[in-house]
Amino acid sequence: MPTFRGQALRDLAHRRPMHQTPPSGKISDYYGENVFSQHTMREYLTDEAYKSVMNAVVHGTPIDRSIADQVASSMKDWSISRGATHYTHWFQPLTGSTAEKHDSFIQPTGDGRAIEKFDGSLLVQQEPDASSFPNGGIRNTFEARGYTIWDPTSPAFVIGNTLCIPTIFISYTGHSLDYKMPLIKALTAVDSAATAVCQYFDKDVKKVVATLGWEQEYFLIDRALYNARPDIATTGRALFGHTPAKGQQLDDHYFGSIPERAMAFMKDYETECHKLGIPVTTRHNEVAPNQFELAPIYEECNLANDHNLLLMDLLDKVAKKHEFRVLLHEKPFEGLNGSGKHNNWSLSTNTGVNLLQPGKNPKSNLRFLTFFVNTIMAIHKNADILRAAIAGAGNDHRLGANEAPPAIISVFIGSQLSNLLDQLEKNIKAGKLTPDDKTAIKLEIGRIPEVLRDNTDRNRTSPFAFTGNKFEFRAVGSSANCGHSMIALNTIMAEQLQEFKKAVDTRIKGGDKKDDAILKELQKMIKESKAIRFEGNGYGDEWLKEAKKRGLSNLVDTPRALTVWKDKKVQKLFNDMKVLTPEEVEARMEVDLENYVMRRQIEARVTADLAQNHIIPTAINYQSTIVDNVKGLKEIMSAADFKKASSTQMKLINEISEHLTGVKEKIDELRKERSKVDAIENVEKQAAMYADVLFPIMNDIRNHSDRLEMLVDDEIWPMPKLREILFNR
Repeated sequence: MPTFRGQALRDLAHRRPMHQTPPSGKISDYYGENVFSQHTMREYLTDEAYKSVMNAVVHGTPIDRSIADQVASSMKDWSISRGATHYTHWFQPLTGSTAEKHDSFIQPTGDGRAIEKFDGSLLVQQEPDASSFPNGGIRNTFEARGYTIWDPTSPAFVIGNTLCIPTIFISYTGHSLDYKMPLIKALTAVDSAATAVCQYFDKDVKKVVATLGWEQEYFLIDRALYNARPDIATTGRALFGHTPAKGQQLDDHYFGSIPERAMAFMKDYETECHKLGIPVTTRHNEVAPNQFELAPIYEECNLANDHNLLLMDLLDKVAKKHEFRVLLHEKPFEGLNGSGKHNNWSLSTNTGVNLLQPGKNPKSNLRFLTFFVNTIMAIHKNADILRAAIAGAGNDHRLGANEAPPAIISVFIGSQLSNLLDQLEKNIKAGKLTPDDKTAIKLEIGRIPEVLRDNTDRNRTSPFAFTGNKFEFRAVGSSANCGHSMIALNTIMAEQLQEFKKAVDTRIKGGDKKDDAILKELQKMIKESKAIRFEGNGYGDEWLKEAKKRGLSNLVDTPRALTVWKDKKVQKLFNDMKVLTPEEVEARMEVDLENYVMRRQIEARVTADLAQNHIIPTAINYQSTIVDNVKGLKEIMSAADFKKASSTQMKLINEISEHLTGVKEKIDELRKERSKVDAIENVEKQAAMYADVLFPIMNDIRNHSDRLEMLVDDEIWPMPKLREILFNR
């Protein structure tokens, strides 16, 4: 057996769970201990400084330089008490992950000694080199200046010996180079628009916050097996590997007993999460073997997104301690359930009301219907924007397969709520509402809590589903920055609520009473958005035909989905909402297209290299063994006996030759086509060619190679097989 596969399996055989001593006491005793939270700020800051920071958090008011110095000094003292020696501005460049540059607190005093120093200027702003981060042509490569600027709405935290300060990242010209800055702008836009609409129902509402509760799915595989699979280690997914006889068809892994090694890992990362104030509460086995999920309690959207990015980094670090590797790729194993990151989104007021939670009377339910229907309308008008926001090479493998939603964006609200909207649409008549109309409407609205008791089931094939008191955006990929989809969703919701308020105000000026105006506008939107509502099976061919008939887009892959950002109407929407300028929108399209091309290029190179250097030699080696066997039989047998005795071997030799030829021909074709595609200067055309030409060739190489895996002696196959990766825990 080749050393790397054999050694990996031998290492696995001796693996034992790593048991660590958890912190003593209850979780609540150490929860948030490594966070410069409101509780900690009260202890370390003066009343003046604390009020200034909280005003910045709640109202967005600027922090005076003298206050920033106080905060920086207190933050330094607190973090040093937690073991920090360095600090960093923690930011989210357009790579999809996070970035950080560490600096020490020390400052030499001139007498051979040093003191710890950290002032407001270092807290508020730094200047990391921005030249190597994606920018989409928004600046020249030689223009390296970029700035990170403190985001006081997300608390600082300590990891190891480093104080991490969440920041936005902008260019010298002020353009956004990250996800955080436009997310904050989108949240500001939806706050303003939703608060204005809330004034129809409650004058005490002064602020609306978008909330997010993410559900993170991931695969967990042994580190030795990971290292023995160059394709998985390099690209995050298995480019080769015959589907094992047993996959997920028995549903025996889902919600099953958590394996001991996996449980030790989970306990460890949960402890680290809780120390950092990440409110993870849920853990369980997912559908596919060696697939798991964790989920927190929902939080304010910006903070929740920061916590998810921090969590992804923690998963990787903690997994290595336990001799695991975490796979966050959306589809690491063909034929098995992919991994998503369901984004549960809602809107909450400063008065403690969830605007997507039905109430107990017609008045509160009219408010619920207002935000419920406006959300559906926003998706109907801007489905392509949401599709573009979740586009990526990994998600292209996942969407539409093994319990993942399809690429067609639709909204699932349940048959009973759908019936309710249909009834409201019919009951509201032109002109003024009669007393009978109002009675009928109040009766329908009053039944919403009762309806929702039987409306808790979720359609797994729906990309955007209402789940009782929130919408679940199920199409987001497991490796994605939630900020991308949340920027899109909150921006289109802000725009829709603004349009709704204008329309209602116009009706009121025209003589309608407020409730009548709201109901009539809701009726109009219910009619207009009907095409986006779908309650059936999103996987069926019937839905493809029906969606086309309804006029819904089917942007099947990333290159097609990303072209949405070129639409001038889309650019105007983001510009009008003061979230992204047209230049920034196009730059992000460029970055996403480049990312797609680079990922496909890496996969193409790894596919060709592994097939040429590992699979072909192994198959030839085994074929030579069979040929020697045939030669030996021929020497000792009569012609008649030899023909009969060697028929199986000859058939096997021919099958191996057929697939060897197929692999080699496709490798040559892949390299030839890749050289052509890589020479194309237009990244949009490059991306389309990788999707249309190169990716099918890569699949052909895999098909031939996977057939060879089933023909060649298991003893000499060079890489761990999927059955070994998925069923060794």
